Amino acid sequence: MTPELRQWIEGVRRSFGDTCFACGRLNSEGLHLEEWEWSDGRATAVFRPRPEHSGAGDTLHGGLAATVLDEAMVWAGIFEQRVLSVTATLNLRFRRPLLVTDTITATGWVDERRGRRLRLAGRLEAGDGVAAEATGIYVVSAAVE
Repeated sequence: MTPELRQWIEGVRRSFGDTCFACGRLNSEGLHLEEWEWSDGRATAVFRPRPEHSGAGDTLHGGLAATVLDEAMVWAGIFEQRVLSVTATLNLRFRRPLLVTDTITATGWVDERRGRRLRLAGRLEAGDGVAAEATGIYVVSAAVE
């Protein structure tokens, strides 16, 4: 991450708070998706689940996988469109289970913007490829400077 991008992200955190369940550094119970990269129109972060993120056995809980995907898509809107957005619809497709022992790469991107509506997409990858994909409609809630 470039120093300029890191400084800009810090400004976003100062403006909107740093307690988000998914990306907030000040949320002790959160997922800690803190280190975002922006390259080639894609927002990317690495997620390292903890044992308490399990569903059945050592499988990552599907709701947490959905949260990670949602967050990657929101960060794509932050980076590309300079806006915060809220989820209106989220469509998921799980291709294979993720494990709490996996190192997961979350990626999000903007497919289209029409006024206050963003069509976003994302995926989670671990090990041998794509494990989950999502698309959704998001509504702009605030501008990011």
